[in-house]
Amino acid sequence: MTVQQDDMVLDEFRAADALLEGHFILSSGLRSSVYLQCALVLQDPKRAERLCAQLAEQVRREIGDNLDLVVSPAMGGVIVGYEMARQLGLPSVFAERVEGSFTFRRGFSIPAGARCLMVEDVVTTGLSSRECMETIRDAGGIVAGAASLVDRSGGQAQFDVPFTALLSLDAPSYKPDAIPPELAAIAPIKPGSRGLN
Repeated sequence: MTVQQDDMVLDEFRAADALLEGHFILSSGLRSSVYLQCALVLQDPKRAERLCAQLAEQVRREIGDNLDLVVSPAMGGVIVGYEMARQLGLPSVFAERVEGSFTFRRGFSIPAGARCLMVEDVVTTGLSSRECMETIRDAGGIVAGAASLVDRSGGQAQFDVPFTALLSLDAPSYKPDAIPPELAAIAPIKPGSRGLN
C-alpha cells in the first residue's frame, strides 16, 4: 500500500460522505472519533467496482489466485464479498450470526477442501474476521487468506493467514472506560449494522 493509494481510497470515502467524525461506538464495543461507513461507499456500484478491482489485484499479488470461493461475514462483508468474488471470477457466500455465532444458511455450504478468501469491509480488532475464518474451517474449507477494504487497526489485527487491505488506517479506538476527555464530551452514536441505523 502506498500513501497515494491510501489518499485515493480516502477520497472515495469522502466523496460518498462516508468518512465520519464524532464519537462512535464500533461493533466491537470500542469507541472512536473516526467511522468509515462502507455501506455508503458500496452503494455506488461503480465505486465498489473501482475499489474491489484494486483490492483483487492486491489479493492476486499478496495471497495468490489459487482460490475457490469468497466468504464474508454478514452484514458488512456481504457487498464487498460479492464484488470481490466478481472481480476474482469466483462464487461468493456469506456467514450469518445466529444466536451470537456465525453459521452458513440459505443453502450455502463450503465444499470440502475449498480454498477460501475471507473478505470483510472493515477490520478493527479482527474478531469477526477470525470468527468467520473458524466457521469456514468448521465447514471443511481451507482459509487461504483474508482481505478487507479498510484495516483500521493500523496493522495490529492479527491473523494466522496472509491478510491484505486496500487502506490501512491507524484510527485509535478506546475501551469505554478509557475514553479521552475530548471524546467523552461528545454524545456517542452507533452507526454500524449492529447499531441504531
